[in-house]
Amino acid sequence: MDTATPVPDTAESQEPGIVTYRRAVLDDVPVVVPLVESAYRGDASRAGWTTEADLLDGQRTDPEGVAAVISAPGSVLLLVERDGETVACCQLEHRGEAAYFGMFAVRPELQGAGLGKRIIAEAERRVRDLWDVREMHMTVITAREELIAWYERRGYRRTGETSPFPYGDERFGLPRRDDLRFELLVKPLV
Repeated sequence: MDTATPVPDTAESQEPGIVTYRRAVLDDVPVVVPLVESAYRGDASRAGWTTEADLLDGQRTDPEGVAAVISAPGSVLLLVERDGETVACCQLEHRGEAAYFGMFAVRPELQGAGLGKRIIAEAERRVRDLWDVREMHMTVITAREELIAWYERRGYRRTGETSPFPYGDERFGLPRRDDLRFELLVKPLV
């Protein structure tokens, strides 16, 4: 899990190069935070399709939150690099017979070119190999219908199980709406 795994790009990518995956370390925090922010918050995020700028202002994450993901037992922050430059990341966390998939961010200008599909497939393969889990879980804001549909096309199903958005906790952003909730999506990995 800790070694870089080279994967040649396919024709669906916008740029040529070699994509590698590696486990993030604390020295990567200053690269990960702006990557995640750029994919979800502010005007820069509008260059991609995963923006939450119409739903939330403020931050998506902070250095302390990223460092906690990197340092937590049973947690991996997987970095995706193209030609040595970080272009995406995702969190993988062992939770019993399941793994949790979160903090998924792809540079906005690279979104929509197939890289996300490849990353999620690699993440699923890694959690099966690393933890022998039977399911991948994730939570998505229910108002993100286009994103939920994208995950459904990857084999995830809506469970109808929701949890409240952490209103009042600015570490997760400043809501622009009062109806935000997370829904659990699940995919069998066996």
